[in-house]
Amino acid sequence: MADDTTGKTVGEVFSALDACLEKEKTALLTGDLDAISSLMEEKSDLISQLNALGATEDHALDALKDKAERNQVLLGSALDGIRRVADRLSAMQSLRHSFDTYDSRGQRKTIEGEVVRHVEKRA
Repeated sequence: MADDTTGKTVGEVFSALDACLEKEKTALLTGDLDAISSLMEEKSDLISQLNALGATEDHALDALKDKAERNQVLLGSALDGIRRVADRLSAMQSLRHSFDTYDSRGQRKTIEGEVVRHVEKRA
């Protein structure tokens, strides 16, 4: 059965969505954020096409659902990693201003960071 707007059969859309999910997995594993963004749009379009075609092949949908869920877990892990990097960068940035430590008596001591001032000379 072909859709009038795309001219694709259900099988073709299933195959395209399967390939898209595999590309998304690869992009997630390699950290290719640009590819992930464009693949999200492609995936959304293919899902819309499946809905328009009234796809009901349960076994094929189950396989695609499993791949989509796998990718969702990978995406969640990638986002957690990005958050951890952002937190670490923030902590490193704060170390430029001051550093808290404890002395031999357990008393907290703040060591101020170096203040670097640049003077720009203009002609």
